[in-house]
Amino acid sequence: TLMETETLQIRIHGDASRPALIYLPGLHGDWTLVSSFRERMKSHVRFVEFTYPRTLAWSLEDYARAVLDALKANGIREGIILGESFGSQVAWPLLRLAASAMPPSFTPRMLILAGGFGRYPILPLLDLSRRIWAILPAGLARTFFKGYAVFARWRHRHAPETAAAIKEFVARRTPPDLRALGHRLDLIRAYDPQAIARTVALPVYQLSGRWDPVVFHPPVRAWLRQNCPGYRETKVIAAADHNVLGTAPDAAAVHVKEWLRNNAARARVVAGA
Repeated sequence: TLMETETLQIRIHGDASRPALIYLPGLHGDWTLVSSFRERMKSHVRFVEFTYPRTLAWSLEDYARAVLDALKANGIREGIILGESFGSQVAWPLLRLAASAMPPSFTPRMLILAGGFGRYPILPLLDLSRRIWAILPAGLARTFFKGYAVFARWRHRHAPETAAAIKEFVARRTPPDLRALGHRLDLIRAYDPQAIARTVALPVYQLSGRWDPVVFHPPVRAWLRQNCPGYRETKVIAAADHNVLGTAPDAAAVHVKEWLRNNAARARVVAGA
């Protein structure tokens, strides 16, 4: 089944004439929590989304290379990268691989970090999460996710498409999935994309929820200002939490559409020059 596959899965929504918005999911590794945001964007972009394999062997570069291979196989040669949380960690090596490819198969036009980051800002919090995850019984973890599902249906009451996908979100949390999630935590702990970020000149935007206990946006913004020449702007959505695309899809879509328009306008100016 799709749920148990060990290959990267891709879904593409929309017309090839529209700009491709390429969604790299967070730690949960699938497209279940982006449904409402996708609905808000589908008339403006070609929405490309992924579900990661449940591998314990891949590096972040392996993730990035698999994404680029899937884009190439589907004829997607340029687009905007939308890295959600852990997906931002896949985005940085993807930018490096895309820039170094000869000939290039994919050209990124913009990077949006949705609850994303460069170097994880609070390493003791990450280390605590890794220690808890390492000893947490799978049955207890699944009970937690079932409890989360009850809360999420209320939390996503303004995002009915995402609320409808919560059952699938919980069903995907199998023991292999939970082990893969732990592996992704380890990848975050070991990774520092500073050297890549310092070479990135394309527009980079940060989108965060004000009530995000997982990735605090002020240190992420400071890191981007210090390390990324392409950093342009941060938008913080007051009603959102870490899953900013899922809990505030309307506001998130407003900001992303604005950035897309700005990027298109810049491209026209450059082409005219």
